[in-house]
Amino acid sequence: MSHSDEQLQSVLETLEECRKVLNESNSRESADLLSIVILDVRMKLKGIDSADLKALCDEMLRSASSEPLPPSKQTQDQPRRPLLRVVK
Repeated sequence: MSHSDEQLQSVLETLEECRKVLNESNSRESADLLSIVILDVRMKLKGIDSADLKALCDEMLRSASSEPLPPSKQTQDQPRRPLLRVVK
C-alpha cells in the first residue's frame, strides 16, 4: 500500500466515523452527503473510475427494467470492462 493510499485509508476511516456520529444524531441528510464522499474515496482506493460506476449503474437499471436502456455515448466508444471486480 502506497503512502497516498495509507492517507486515503485514514481519511476514509475518519469520514466513516463522522457519518456514524451524524446518523446517531439524526442528521440523515448530512450523513447521506458524507456517504457520497465515502464512496468517492473508496473508488479511488480500489481504482474504480466514474465510467466503471456508470456502467454498473446502467447495467443494474437495465436488469431492473423491462425495456433496455440505450448505452451511453462514452460506453459505446470504449471496450466493455467487467462490471464487478473481486477486491481483497
